[in-house]
Amino acid sequence: MAEKYQIKVFGKQGCDKCHTLNQRLDKLLAKEEYAHFDKLYCDVESIDGLVAFAEAECINPARIPAMLVTKWDTEADEFLPLPTQIPGAKDDLCRKAKLYQYLGLQTDYSDVGKGLITPKMIQSILTETTA
Repeated sequence: MAEKYQIKVFGKQGCDKCHTLNQRLDKLLAKEEYAHFDKLYCDVESIDGLVAFAEAECINPARIPAMLVTKWDTEADEFLPLPTQIPGAKDDLCRKAKLYQYLGLQTDYSDVGKGLITPKMIQSILTETTA
């Protein structure tokens, strides 16, 4: 059976950066090479979204939108966060937007990119799932 991955996107209604992240991710996931990924949008202003956000335990609420890559674990019977290869490793592309211990990104509003999560940043995280 092929590996199953789910990208949890944490955002909120009316947020332009959340909308942009969703659009960029949808465009990438439409490509054949990313067919093994599904996306789950978690609105942090809803009960279900807030619970998913709290369960993620790794995203700063002041750095929404964010995304977390999870992988189906048959033993646990649920999607679990994928650990990053080297926690806290310097990443010249993603910089401070990269999550510390899990594969994912959160918005870095202090960065020169003005808090945008770029398609190249997303691709680098998705590529790391198979590395």
